[in-house]
Amino acid sequence: MRMILSAAIVLIQASALAEPGAVAKQTRAWRAAHEREILTEFVELLSIPNLATDAPNINRNAQAIRALCEKRGLTTKLLTIEGAPPVVVADLAAPDSKRTIAFYAHYDGQPIDRAQWTSDPWKPVLRDPAGKESDWRGAKSIDPESRLFARSAGDDKAPIMAMLAALDALRAAGVKPSVSLRFVFEGEEEAGSPHLADYLKKFPDAVRGDAWVFCDGPVHQSRRMELVFGARGTLGLDLTVYGPVKGLHDGHYGNWVPNPIVRLTHLLDSMRDESGRILIKDFYDDVRPPTEMEKEALSKIPNVEAELRREFEIGSTEGSEKSLNELLMQPGLNLRGIEAGHVGDQASNTIPTEARASIDFRLVPNETPDSIKPLVERHLEAQGYTIVQQPPDSASRLAHPKIVKVDWGSGYPPSRTSLDLPFSRELASIMTAAGHEPVRLPTVGGSLPMDLFQRGTDIPVIAFPIANHDDNQHAANENLRLQNLWDGIEVFAAFFSSLERAKN
Repeated sequence: MRMILSAAIVLIQASALAEPGAVAKQTRAWRAAHEREILTEFVELLSIPNLATDAPNINRNAQAIRALCEKRGLTTKLLTIEGAPPVVVADLAAPDSKRTIAFYAHYDGQPIDRAQWTSDPWKPVLRDPAGKESDWRGAKSIDPESRLFARSAGDDKAPIMAMLAALDALRAAGVKPSVSLRFVFEGEEEAGSPHLADYLKKFPDAVRGDAWVFCDGPVHQSRRMELVFGARGTLGLDLTVYGPVKGLHDGHYGNWVPNPIVRLTHLLDSMRDESGRILIKDFYDDVRPPTEMEKEALSKIPNVEAELRREFEIGSTEGSEKSLNELLMQPGLNLRGIEAGHVGDQASNTIPTEARASIDFRLVPNETPDSIKPLVERHLEAQGYTIVQQPPDSASRLAHPKIVKVDWGSGYPPSRTSLDLPFSRELASIMTAAGHEPVRLPTVGGSLPMDLFQRGTDIPVIAFPIANHDDNQHAANENLRLQNLWDGIEVFAAFFSSLERAKN
């Protein structure tokens, strides 16, 4: 009888811990007692430079993440393709489960300009809400509003650390994951994931899941956690417009020799207007309109636009007749940089030889990079330009009045998962039960390679971001608000322990 009673108590305890709210509470208590250990591992990981083009250091990152996974008993593989950063795959099997849920994050980061950073981007610094550097190792307590400053603190090493800490919390509570877990950590997402499709093709069994949770990006601007059911696709384009073969005195030749800056600005103006509307013919033909359920979700998203205008110090917005989240359901053309001539003390009275622009397209279903490229090139030709792929020679310059060099970058299509799928409802239900009812976004404005895991199948792919919305993502002084990390650990623990073992 004593043995039966003991077994019953264990079963009751296990059942209680598997309830998302109980798991979140247990995880919160464990985290509060282990914050310094979590931060120590996180700081060590953030201290490794992680540009995808820096092969030695990107490999150090992969090895460090592999070691962190193996420390927790995960079966780990380092997948490699010539010329590409490794993909780290770590598995934790649940023998009695028929489901494998895969969690994706990336460990590479954006390039840095050290001059713009307050502190070294590879030497993480914790600052309290007043901006004062904090000695978190010796402090009696750590303010959850403190922020950790380092490249990739929010984008995207935070979820890697949160997932690993969640596994620690479950192990301490004696709770095993309810489904088999697979973690896939990529090393060149910030470079456009040019080799991810090759990895999926070469290692189909190692990089497979019944459903995917993408762990990247910021929470909603209201600070509420969110589930994102889609991401816009991306496509880069650099344009170079040519003037004279050498710089010329604008007093002698101005108004006669074409100025490439003027030509470029007019060309760009022909491609989009000030409201953000893309003027390229047929660009919107393939855009899929939102479903009724997506419209309903959009209507329930907290309105934070007034606060954002104050935060960004802008007096107006583009496309002001629509809300921010409605506009994210549309494609975008962002001018991310212009390079030509000089300004200020370096300015000279010269007609420059060329002018360059860098463009970032954001695509929505059912657009693809391959469907957009010919539309753009036809538009350039309609403006009187001859397209080249290499700098023009003398014969080309003399033969054509207007020349533009087109350099297409890498990119990938958009993705969108239905809000009404069982997996979509399951994740939202777990988060709500864990005390973090999510904002449901039909799509996020940024881009993730979600489509690569979904192409040709009905596998659901949903994003669960944890970084703060004001984390200076991709910019100087990137940071992570600690409470975002703590919340992420709770929700990951609830996911890992509460997903159903078998589900359609």
